[in-house]
Amino acid sequence: MSDKESGEGLVKVGAVVFVLGSLAVLATFVPLFLHLTPLPTPAYFACMLMPVGFLLALVGMFRSARAQRRRANAQG
Repeated sequence: MSDKESGEGLVKVGAVVFVLGSLAVLATFVPLFLHLTPLPTPAYFACMLMPVGFLLALVGMFRSARAQRRRANAQG
């Protein structure tokens, strides 16, 4: 099976997007806790990368599991 069918690439991309979203969450909440000027609204939209990355990784894991099951069924 190719990497496209197995979903491993989606897991990697999802992990990167999740980390970017996590950094955005930290960047937006730190000024609130330190009583600094809050960041503009687009910074808060960048926080949506976190659940998107999680969803991408989850879809990639399901695709990997399905590809692994297909390989197992084909062998035996």
